[in-house]
Amino acid sequence: MDVQLQELIDKIRKDGVASATTSAQNIIAEAEKKAASIITEAEEKADSIIKNAKVETARMEKASEDAITQAGRNLIISFRDGINKELSALVGNGIAKAYDKDLLKKLIPETVKAWVASPDTKDLSVLLSSKDLKALESGLKTALKSHISKGLELKSDDSLSSGFRIGAKDGSAFYDFSAESVAELFSSYLNPKTTELMKNAAAGIPNESVEEETAFDAEQEEKPAKKTAAKKRTSTTKEKKEKK
Repeated sequence: MDVQLQELIDKIRKDGVASATTSAQNIIAEAEKKAASIITEAEEKADSIIKNAKVETARMEKASEDAITQAGRNLIISFRDGINKELSALVGNGIAKAYDKDLLKKLIPETVKAWVASPDTKDLSVLLSSKDLKALESGLKTALKSHISKGLELKSDDSLSSGFRIGAKDGSAFYDFSAESVAELFSSYLNPKTTELMKNAAAGIPNESVEEETAFDAEQEEKPAKKTAAKKRTSTTKEKKEKK
């Protein structure tokens, strides 16, 4: 009886331990599986965050570069337009001053003679500002007497500040020698020239990183020379001591 009881107790103990061991192993395996799943999910989230961060960083960097480039372009354009405006003003003022009465007195008759030399010449009109016509009318009528007798007219045009226009009376053809038109002609040449000069100047500006690298290289080259000089001074000191 005692033997059977003991065997029953041993069997119950053995089955309980085995069951507990199996249960523990299942719990551990499930825990490890969940832990692995959590780690995998965390790694995937971390990778996604890093990837998104890199994309966002690249986007912001590109946007910053584009903004700086655009700001630089706007600054150059504004500076160029300012220079062109100043140059145009200088040219306009210079031409207006150059168109004095003495110049017009010589230039208008020469222009009329060149125009009437063409076989297709029709009745002509010379337009000047009111003040210039008033000051030059007498002299021009004398210089252009023969042409006036053939139909040439001297007229005032309030749209002119200085200079003159010459052309057919019917408006089919004309040359504009007004100060404004001549200034515009010069400005149309100067503006592209100014742009070209600014481009060349901008191309000649060295990159800061290049300057820094050059300065660093120069500094590195100087260091061995300093060391050599120090060695020479040491050697000289030793020689003096030995002589003593």
